Amino acid sequence: MKISTREMTGVTAEKVSVTDESLVVELFDGRVLSVPLAWYPRLMNGSKGERNDWRLIGRGVGIHWPELDEDLSVDGLLRGTKSGESSASFSRWLAVRRNGGAVKKGRSQPASVKRYPLPGESKGVRRVAEREEDYGEAKI
Repeated sequence: MKISTREMTGVTAEKVSVTDESLVVELFDGRVLSVPLAWYPRLMNGSKGERNDWRLIGRGVGIHWPELDEDLSVDGLLRGTKSGESSASFSRWLAVRRNGGAVKKGRSQPASVKRYPLPGESKGVRRVAEREEDYGEAKI
């Protein structure tokens, strides 16, 4: 069955509910759309409270979950579009959630320390000078 994008324009959501297995969207025209929750990993990994905290956006053309930082369009749901989030992005999101919202950062350098490559540095060997003066006479 071919679905025209022209036909979908203007379709809006009226009500949203989320079960443990499905996202159910009631449309203003009376249709009820149900899609697998597994298509949207952030919703799947959200708590019941987070899943139920949704807002209609753009007069119902989209749905936003503020606590999960997830946005879905009604047109995308009608097309059967699954989450397009990369696995790396989703993994970072999960890691932040596990750390209580804190982003873990690697060992950082003081803001005043600049790093410059040393002259004559061979390929594959990474040596850096701590200060511009250690760089010698070579120009950057």
